[in-house]
Amino acid sequence: MISMVGVSLHSLYWYWLTRWLGNMSSRTDAVIVLSTPMSETQAQVECAALGESLWYPSEEHLRQDSFLQYLTYEGMNGPYWIGGRQGPSCKDMTASGMMGLRHCPNLMPALCTQTAPLSNLTYADNSTKWQTQVSTGEQWITGFRDRNSFRFEGIRYAPQPERFTYSQVYNGTGNSTALRFGSQCVQAGEVGSEDCLFLNVWTPYLPASSKPSPKKLKPVMFWIHGGAFTGGTGADPTFDGGAIASRGDAVLVTINYRLTTLGFLALNDGVTKGNFGLADQITALKWVHEHIRDFGGDPTRITIFGQSAGAASVRALLASPKAMGLFAAAIPQSNLAGSNYATTYSQYYNISTEVALVANPILNATGCLDASSQVECLRGINPYFLANLTTVARFLVVDGTYLVTDELEVSGRGPAAHVPVLMGFMRDDGAAFIGYPLPSQNESAFLASQGFNVTSNVLTLDFPVPAGPNATLDVFNASAQVATDSEFRCLDEATAYSAIKHEVFPSVYFYEFNRSYQLSTYQPNAPVCDAPITPSHPLGDPSAEYFKCHSGELYYVFGSLLFNNLLPRDQLDIPMSQFTLDSWTAFARTYDPNPSLAYLSARGFTNTSAEVRRAGRWIPVSNSTEGLTLRLLQYPSVQESFGVYGPQSQCVALGFPLDYWESHF
Repeated sequence: MISMVGVSLHSLYWYWLTRWLGNMSSRTDAVIVLSTPMSETQAQVECAALGESLWYPSEEHLRQDSFLQYLTYEGMNGPYWIGGRQGPSCKDMTASGMMGLRHCPNLMPALCTQTAPLSNLTYADNSTKWQTQVSTGEQWITGFRDRNSFRFEGIRYAPQPERFTYSQVYNGTGNSTALRFGSQCVQAGEVGSEDCLFLNVWTPYLPASSKPSPKKLKPVMFWIHGGAFTGGTGADPTFDGGAIASRGDAVLVTINYRLTTLGFLALNDGVTKGNFGLADQITALKWVHEHIRDFGGDPTRITIFGQSAGAASVRALLASPKAMGLFAAAIPQSNLAGSNYATTYSQYYNISTEVALVANPILNATGCLDASSQVECLRGINPYFLANLTTVARFLVVDGTYLVTDELEVSGRGPAAHVPVLMGFMRDDGAAFIGYPLPSQNESAFLASQGFNVTSNVLTLDFPVPAGPNATLDVFNASAQVATDSEFRCLDEATAYSAIKHEVFPSVYFYEFNRSYQLSTYQPNAPVCDAPITPSHPLGDPSAEYFKCHSGELYYVFGSLLFNNLLPRDQLDIPMSQFTLDSWTAFARTYDPNPSLAYLSARGFTNTSAEVRRAGRWIPVSNSTEGLTLRLLQYPSVQESFGVYGPQSQCVALGFPLDYWESHF
């Protein structure tokens, strides 16, 4: 094991991955940059301590534009020590490709080879050769590097709290390992542990100093997983951060937080007020604020982002007085709001209502209803028994501390973090939250069976069943639009509209995904969310029509398709992922999802630069009819109105008009 300071990975792994997929570059080089000035002899020693040697450019590299031009873009043109001594002289090279000879005792930064293997879903080499230590607070934390990034898996951010109490930031001492993910939190199926408050860090840069220059620190992306507040983990391979760190030049943090009844139970005892899982997220944010600088991250540029229940968490953190000041921007993806199942993700119960609907059934099932102390009784119940009850706690509540209003106030009537927001949904998000109709059911009967109270007149006028060859699929098609509008589109658009109108957020960029790659682990109403298989597309043809369902954007956002051992279905899946990841990390870097063409040029990201030129700028929402605009994320992407796949008349008919958050109380 070795300790690395002042190093960054400058990896061209993405080029190597995409060489056969149409990217113009076929370069495979990767280097480690030692930024601290040192003699050439010391540089050899430092590279050897990493299990590497001084790097020397290949003939392929010399024939092409230097991939090191990003260092020039960052203001670090060099020169750098490289390999290939000539007698008493040592070789150096600038990031722009100029090579020369220099006296070996001179002090300069250096370039080391980078031969660490690539990690994927089934393989990661965390052996001693690739290990690295970071000093933070009074701890030394050991992680490892792979081809893409420095990886720290399973860092404790809070000690295990007593059940139904709030977590506190962990500031450990001595040595700890972060070589494998920590346990996920208790959830149904006897999965997980109550000792689960761990986070994971992927970073392209480790500072040489305990007080690094703020200009060198990277933006931080803080991911909150979804799972209905009852399941999930920050260690899900869908969220692997290698691509965000390497391609996006950002630090990714993913977290666990307490789930189900152990994370969200509230009682009428005046003490057990719920929101423990939400409080864990805030504790993790506090840990990141205190320590992420030592991992190369900028604590003043933290973007919180999450999907589904993770998006609901982001929304709640935007509303939470306890979270304000801990983050600089937010990305809620597919936030649920509106009717049926979606209601409670954006509108919060008071504790009395939660007790009546959830806590009392739990107390009855555990025999704790009449206990002298209900909370002490519940502390004695097996955690897996609690997680597997028919009724579990999974609701955010107005507890008076973490949440003080029953919704995020986007009309200026209550607390809301004044930060830039990027938000949106999948075109057919709601298709995952309904079943599949029986052949005998018409649209009205099927929606009624799914709990939607929509009149036949509204269905006929605003959600007519299309005429297709499969009558049952046609009913599902129209019903999925009702579900998407009722539970996602209408109130997410209303959120953007009101927040901009009342200047709650300084900017809102809105999107609708119209291309998806459904998770291999989540297949609602299979196979409707998958691109149809054809002779020419044995993995599915994304250019054909299919449902763009809940979670279908995640592989694109994280660039994790290949990490998960999945193959692109056509020539556009990888460029789409590149463009999406580049847009998300641009937002984390500048609070604008339009990547800088200069940045893209310096990185050699030709696919995204071509798409930016072709699609034009992603325009933020503004307070006018023409300003109700979103980016239709497909390939190529286009700027469209809010009504591209559903006019506002449909939202009005469902009871969720554009001014919903202003007009209801």
